[in-house]
Amino acid sequence: MTIRRSSNDRLGVLLVLAMGTFTVGTDGFVLNGLLPVIAADLHVTESVAGQLTTVFALTYAVASPLIAAFTGGWDRRWLLAGGMALFTIGMAGQALGTSFEVVALARLLAAIGAAAFQSTAYVLAGALSSEERRGRALATVAAGMSVSMVLGVPIGVLAGNWFGWRAVMWGIGVAAVVVAVLIPILPEVRVPAAGLRTRLAVLGRPPVVRVLLVTVFGTIAAFTVFVYLPVLVAPVASGATLSWVLVGSGAGQVAGTAVAGRATDRLGPAKVRALSLVGTAVVLAAIDVAVLSLPGVLLLALLSGVFGGMLMVPQQHRLFTVAPDVATVALGLNGSAIYVGGALGSALGGAVLAGAGPSWVGPVAALASVTALALSVTTASPTTSPRSARTATPPAR
Repeated sequence: MTIRRSSNDRLGVLLVLAMGTFTVGTDGFVLNGLLPVIAADLHVTESVAGQLTTVFALTYAVASPLIAAFTGGWDRRWLLAGGMALFTIGMAGQALGTSFEVVALARLLAAIGAAAFQSTAYVLAGALSSEERRGRALATVAAGMSVSMVLGVPIGVLAGNWFGWRAVMWGIGVAAVVVAVLIPILPEVRVPAAGLRTRLAVLGRPPVVRVLLVTVFGTIAAFTVFVYLPVLVAPVASGATLSWVLVGSGAGQVAGTAVAGRATDRLGPAKVRALSLVGTAVVLAAIDVAVLSLPGVLLLALLSGVFGGMLMVPQQHRLFTVAPDVATVALGLNGSAIYVGGALGSALGGAVLAGAGPSWVGPVAALASVTALALSVTTASPTTSPRSARTATPPAR
């Protein structure tokens, strides 16, 4: 498939897509910082309110591969527009919802819309770029998500404490409408589809499954703490100060991701992945000490962001190695694995917080990171087995 457009046109398309991932990313994470306010407004405990993140993450994880499988032949613009429209409805439902059940249902709708938009945005970015510039195109779209963690989430938390969390939902909804209005300027793109059978067949490959399990447990470790960070650091950081803590976490994520790219090329994915998981385990295990002072909390946020941000680049690199013939499908499944880990982590953190108390959240999260490290040792084989290669499904582009 070849689409001829000028470099300025391509840049405009990528910026629209980045605006969309920024909007979706802000919603995906901002509720964590507003957890105490939301819990009080909906008359539920903070551990129950945290399950709104579980609903979003689990719905995204299931919806993303299903949407990709059943809409493979569609013009990508329809998926982008439909996804953003459903996302906007979900944001309005959250802003208007007066009970936990209604807000949870709205989160479910927003997650389906986010899955349709975000996965399609990366496909479109890759399709519109040459092989030589594809990495930069994907990075531009991914930058929207990174910027949402550095700027969107802290600003949203600050605005939520000033104007209320519902105002933040309305603000994200307005941003989604702006993105939807810009989608018609994008070119028509249709890509070869990989059906549900192909995607399920990839899950039958043990090397791929082992890599995905590392992603799941690594994300569990991060979300077990991140979702309930406002509760854990409340003694020394709340309100505007909490926004700075989230800025530190987001900045660490950006730095960790940037370092991981060069380090993976130079040292190999195994060493970078091990550094990420060991560093995460050490930092999370020390959370009870870090929360005794504001400098400790800021250092915790920064380091957890750095080590957490280093994980996905070597994981993606590994998937290209173990499943080269269906790499795009494997990468899509890795995206679902991230949200599965997010759902399980937020659920686990809520259970630990409610049952054992905040002092146990960090150690339990550290144990999840150690589990991911142990699983990563089993992914050492550099290539798929000859038998796997012979029985592999046809290449999915």
